[in-house]
Amino acid sequence: MTIIENNKDHANQILHRIYHRTSHAWRIGITGPPGAGKSTLVERLAIDFVKHNKTVGIVCIDPTSPFSGGAILGDRVRMSSLFLDPKIFIRSMATRGSLGGVARATNEVCDLLDAFHKDIIIIETIGVGQVELDVAGIANTTIVVLVPEAGDSIQTMKAGLMEIGDIFVVNKSDREGADRLTMEIESVLEMKNSQRTPPVLKTVATEGKGITDLYNCIMEHQKYLVSSGDFTKQKREKITSEIVELIDSKIKSNLWQNKKINSNLTLLVEKVIKGQQTPYHASEKLIKIWKNSRGVSR
Repeated sequence: MTIIENNKDHANQILHRIYHRTSHAWRIGITGPPGAGKSTLVERLAIDFVKHNKTVGIVCIDPTSPFSGGAILGDRVRMSSLFLDPKIFIRSMATRGSLGGVARATNEVCDLLDAFHKDIIIIETIGVGQVELDVAGIANTTIVVLVPEAGDSIQTMKAGLMEIGDIFVVNKSDREGADRLTMEIESVLEMKNSQRTPPVLKTVATEGKGITDLYNCIMEHQKYLVSSGDFTKQKREKITSEIVELIDSKIKSNLWQNKKINSNLTLLVEKVIKGQQTPYHASEKLIKIWKNSRGVSR
């Protein structure tokens, strides 16, 4: 996992060799604003899966340490009840500048857990608020966690979270405003034209309340995706996205390793500063240089 996360030379070889062993695990993304109780919910949910004879891999996305480049919180700080369970494996990952709530190598680490026969993989996003949408591209089931005191709930709903959620959870539902928030979410979801209306559940994760209902909803969503044919469609979209991202990454890396590109970049920056060039023309010129250096025709 460390080799893959650090993008070492052998990372692609490892991923290539284990890929045929993937596509077994069901991937669950858990996202939502800071303080929503996502970690406690993950902990309780993992315990419930183990009770149903499932093995669980947990990937926690944390802020990046400015000193080590690693995850600041780390997997040893939370979820203490899971440490000694041999059916559960926890890994913390740093975002390292990624803005979508997940780290760049999250999908690859999930593939590794999948290859080592984890039945369930739970991805907990960083908790940065309204931009945590990337997890939907990795997960089969995306759970959006909100709390009554999260501020303007309607604004949260407009942030895109309403589009990616397969299941909505109002956590800390023993607090004032939980019923109102639940009704607001349900009313927004009813206005969407979709074959399936996502369920809205109330939980108190610290007390384990509502976790069984959440487990059942995840299982129902899995059955729905498989029976409706949406799982095959989802899989096709994920593979397409993965191939495109790999190509983008390799092209970008190849481009900036080109010495001619880097030397011309410095010259073009100076021309832009002097008003002799615009960034748009400069970028076109660099792409042309890169194509010519590779013998690529226009």
